Amino acid sequence: MRFHNSIGIFFLTTLSALTSFLSASNYYCEEPLMTSLPPTSFQNSSKFSDRRSPHYSKLNRREGDGGWSPNGEDQQPWLQLDLRDRLKVTSIATQGRWGSSDWVSRYQLQYSDSGRTWRPYRQEDVIWTFTGNSDTDTVVQHKLPHSIRTRYMRLLPLEGSPRGGMGLRLEVYGCTYKSDVADFDGRSALLYRFNQKSTSTVKDVISLRFRSHQAEGVLVHGEGQRGDFLTLELQRGKLILHLNLDDAKPQSSGRSSSVTVGSLLDDHHWHSVQIERFNKHVNFTVDGHTQHFRSPGQEDTLEIDYELSFGGIPLPGKPGTFLHENFHGCIENLNYNGVNVIDMAKRRKPQIYTVGNVTFSCSESSSVAVTFLSSTGSFLALPADYITEGLSVRLQFRTWNQEGLLFSVPLSHDPDPINLLLELSQARLLLSISAGPQNSAQVFSGQNLSDGQWHSIAVELKGQKVSLTVNNQKPVFMEIIGLSQNVQKTTIYVGGCPLFQSNFICENPSRGFQGCFRLLFINNHPVDFLQIQQESLDNFSQLSFDVCNIQDRCLPNLCENGGQCIQSWDQFYCDCSGTGYTGATCHNSIYERSCEAFRKTGSQSSVFTIDLDGSGPLEHTQVNCTMAEDKVWTVVGHDYTRPIDIRGSTPRSPFVLIFNYTISPYHLRSLVTSSEHCQQEVMYRCRKSRLFDTWDGTPLSWWLDRDGVKRTYWGGFLPGVQQCSCSLDGNCRDMNYFCNCDADQDIWANDTGVLSYKDHLPLSEIAIGDTNRTNSQAELHIGPLRCYGNRFFWNTASFYQESSYLHFPTLQAELSVDISLFFKTSALSGVFLENLGVRDFIRLELISPSTVTFTFDLGDGPVVLTVRSPVVLNDRQWHYIRAERNVKEASLQVDSLPLELTEAPSERPYRLQLSSQLFVGGTASRQRGFLGCLRALTINGVTLDLYERAKTTPGVNSGCPGHCTSDSICHNGGRCVEERSRYTCDCTQIAFGGPHCRTALAASFESGSSVLYTLQEPFSGILNEEARESPAGFHNAEVSKSQEKVSFGFLTRHVPALILTAHTLDQHYMAVMLSSNGSLQIRYVSNKEKRTETFSPKSDSLSDGRFHWVKINRKGQELLVQIDSTVTQQYSLSPGSALSPVRSVILGRIQDSDISDKELVQAGLRGFIGCLSSVQFNQATPLKAALQNSQSPLVTVIGRLEASSCGTISSSNTLSNTHTRSDDSAKSNRGKDPMKKADQNDLALIGGVVAAVVFITLCALAIIIRFLYRHRRTPAPSGITGKTHCPSMEHPPYRASLGLHKPNHDSKEYYI
Repeated sequence: MRFHNSIGIFFLTTLSALTSFLSASNYYCEEPLMTSLPPTSFQNSSKFSDRRSPHYSKLNRREGDGGWSPNGEDQQPWLQLDLRDRLKVTSIATQGRWGSSDWVSRYQLQYSDSGRTWRPYRQEDVIWTFTGNSDTDTVVQHKLPHSIRTRYMRLLPLEGSPRGGMGLRLEVYGCTYKSDVADFDGRSALLYRFNQKSTSTVKDVISLRFRSHQAEGVLVHGEGQRGDFLTLELQRGKLILHLNLDDAKPQSSGRSSSVTVGSLLDDHHWHSVQIERFNKHVNFTVDGHTQHFRSPGQEDTLEIDYELSFGGIPLPGKPGTFLHENFHGCIENLNYNGVNVIDMAKRRKPQIYTVGNVTFSCSESSSVAVTFLSSTGSFLALPADYITEGLSVRLQFRTWNQEGLLFSVPLSHDPDPINLLLELSQARLLLSISAGPQNSAQVFSGQNLSDGQWHSIAVELKGQKVSLTVNNQKPVFMEIIGLSQNVQKTTIYVGGCPLFQSNFICENPSRGFQGCFRLLFINNHPVDFLQIQQESLDNFSQLSFDVCNIQDRCLPNLCENGGQCIQSWDQFYCDCSGTGYTGATCHNSIYERSCEAFRKTGSQSSVFTIDLDGSGPLEHTQVNCTMAEDKVWTVVGHDYTRPIDIRGSTPRSPFVLIFNYTISPYHLRSLVTSSEHCQQEVMYRCRKSRLFDTWDGTPLSWWLDRDGVKRTYWGGFLPGVQQCSCSLDGNCRDMNYFCNCDADQDIWANDTGVLSYKDHLPLSEIAIGDTNRTNSQAELHIGPLRCYGNRFFWNTASFYQESSYLHFPTLQAELSVDISLFFKTSALSGVFLENLGVRDFIRLELISPSTVTFTFDLGDGPVVLTVRSPVVLNDRQWHYIRAERNVKEASLQVDSLPLELTEAPSERPYRLQLSSQLFVGGTASRQRGFLGCLRALTINGVTLDLYERAKTTPGVNSGCPGHCTSDSICHNGGRCVEERSRYTCDCTQIAFGGPHCRTALAASFESGSSVLYTLQEPFSGILNEEARESPAGFHNAEVSKSQEKVSFGFLTRHVPALILTAHTLDQHYMAVMLSSNGSLQIRYVSNKEKRTETFSPKSDSLSDGRFHWVKINRKGQELLVQIDSTVTQQYSLSPGSALSPVRSVILGRIQDSDISDKELVQAGLRGFIGCLSSVQFNQATPLKAALQNSQSPLVTVIGRLEASSCGTISSSNTLSNTHTRSDDSAKSNRGKDPMKKADQNDLALIGGVVAAVVFITLCALAIIIRFLYRHRRTPAPSGITGKTHCPSMEHPPYRASLGLHKPNHDSKEYYI
């Protein structure tokens, strides 16, 4: 089956390539198309003078004033060409106006078949902006990445010469275009009849281009009597391909395929379609976007009876047909398996039968659309007569916005103003009368009207009643009281109100309309948009005529990991609820990557959800985390937990056990690969049951590794050797054999051992084959897979030559990429990594001792994110960097400095196309290389193996010298600080203390106890400076997103209880409390007029007197709550609910009259009674400050507050704050029995002598080393590695002291 699938995919690929090659222009198609055009083929929005008319705009001509120039007051200039026929256009060239300082430096293109409905030229799904000229005579030519077929073209200048104005000469290149067109009126079709009764095909190719007037309609249909069918149809502006190959009716089998591609295809523009099928494999392509799928079922052939219909289904009574509307529009160049169907129809071939009225010229649409571009500045003012008979307004609209004013009509001014308003409100239509508070009225109609489809509305005012009809459904009515019956003139304000209303009276209670209008009728008279465009600009603003610029920003869906795409008119966002991911495009996992992270939060052994590769392709999964004193084990079980008794098996018919683990094979491989150590215990008890044949050593039992490879070594021994652990230990029962069981004795023996060769783990299958003899019996038990450590987190390389670098395969970063790494250096600058494309690139760089930049270019100019640190970063200490770029935004974070964030504009290329190798620690030019150490370089969840790659690279060493070489040195996010011969743990920015940041700081609260902590903005100066230096081309209204990261532990039996509140300057707040039933509640109030938003994770009562741990993380509108290891829930705040920066945090009781939430006030008066531990709010540690620095002006303690040990994670140790590497040696004596007193005295004497000798030796050695150190030149680095431990991937907190560990600038070292 797999072979046939591969053959099918290969054939489809070959077929697609061959089709593309044959359809490509193999002939010359670069002929100039404007040379012979008459003056009547040129039109413009305006002209500066007659001598600068549009027909003077031909390339290299000097007639008139040497080109075309628009009027200086023209705000939306354009130059239009009529090519006299539909042609294929492949490139365009421009020049400035001859003999002047006028040219066009940037422009856009539009094209049309009719000259009435225009389509912007797009590339990468965005409206493309071409680079023009920078002088008057140089010709700048652009070859179109995809050619267009059109008769009319418009060039829209966007920017002119900085020294003059706009001036233009141009030429377009292309060739003639063969076109066979058929026009269908919605009641017609073409039938292609086969020569035989039915046809059965293994492969099919159908290609066509279409232009539709409606959102519904069948383009292609064929079916067989036995149930096979193929239907291509438009539904709601999307193309759907239905395919069934099985000989059964689709209603009963459910084996048909339905695949949807494209969107908004009812836009009166041409769209290309190609269907390629080989057996079950299908390529379905619309406008260059291909979706491959495989048809379900057993059959490979498509059997169609009699005929294939195009343009509709003429006989709806046939069984199995789809009773949908026929196609209304034009089809061009229709080919079915090499047959030109339209050409045969034009030549009246007998195989083609025509149903209804099919013509062979494409009719043009009479409707003209207009686009309202801005929700704040767009409007159209239209005069109207309001007479006794009434007033009527009819129109069609389409939009993605749920809110917006469609029109506003002043009906009366005397004595009181009366306005009739029609607006979108929550995707429904709201018709309302505004006549003061006493006479206001409103009525709703319709639903889900912001779906991007065309919707028709009609409003009719007759006498005192007004009706609203939506999509020809039943109208709704409303009565107007006090309306004058006099004849009067009024003005209808469509889409919005003027910003300056000196001459207008318009009421706009909501935002303006963003979207498209067409077929607008006032009092049954059509509105001529083209005439309005030529009239005074005072009557409209920010409109685009003759074009509907709607775009489906959710096609393709750029949300990752199953995120739901939700869009408005000019942007989209991703709803990540329930996916397990977060971020602008649901790229980042909300779960920790390892069990180690849970130990750092004080969690006990339990089942946790982890995401092994973070933002990588693997989904999150559940594992058992076992917290030992010195290790954290990740335990993965399988479906055989009890010992299994085995009898009656032979080598030819062995007893086979296949293991199914609690996580997938992909997760298992990722866990084993990333762990420092893995093991699996095999317990095998036997009686007269051998593992190996005693004559020739043939294995009688064996097991399969994770790849299905047969293995014959057993627990405790090395791979490739057929032995057991007793042979390695030298204690086998019979030394003539290498396994206890091979002694073949009629008593129970044991060959238990541990398999620890990672590349073979875990076991996938085991076979036991010698239990069929008299009294033969075996008992087998396979333990779970157990792993600890992270071999990648301390994967390091040191660079000591500026021209050296490591290279890796090209970054897969087209739509999104996240990069994280640690570095330490004493160099002034250096490039961490770089990847290049033809035009695009991405680079992460230290450009000065205190500045890190993240730069990328999507082909339209570089975007630079910069983070400046208040302290130097070349201090030979480890620093953390995380950079991320996706289609919505880019961010850069260094240590715990504020996040630098910049948002991507909607109309801009979003694909990062790279082609070169990834250079790490240097660049392709071998300049600005990095000198120092890099560690844990992770890209999209995959950690690059710097250590192994450095072994074969000149100028780079594996490992990095220094003392901070293990994550277990400093716990809970504490920062390991390098010193000359030792290290210290910096705990200043976390809520823990102690020598290794392991001591939880807790306090007992009474009912009146509270801690008020005032937050500072230590980096506000940096924020302001960065805001002034925002990168060009990006919206940088916010330098960083507001966010809250809150964590704390507690135990209590008293409810309700207020644990924490965070207040902003504008009197908004966030509160964390326990309700009366003991459940946790997080409350947000960001606007006093709004109700409190309350989030309550489902869990057991937390007021049970046990210690609980809570983590709350909000970024933007996304809120993640974790309680212990049992509850992880994700929420979305309503827009505008996120807090502005927090200024103060209160623990316990509050007395604030500004809080209107009664339940919160009640809990606040009571406060918190119990123990609170390790409170962290972003970078602030209020409880730690209250316990250790209560005299600080930032801290106010009210009531009684006593230190407690309720949150202690590990027993306090007596080590001093400064440690040497020998400190860890004490661990080796743990667990040993105490010595006898006499032995202790003897050893004490011997130890004293040895210690004295060692001390004298070390002193002499230190003097020699110091002498050599002072007289050496640049040292040659050496790779030093240490034990690796499972880390937390969270970045380390930033040092509070700005002068801590300043680098020695006289040193020539680049790392420690």
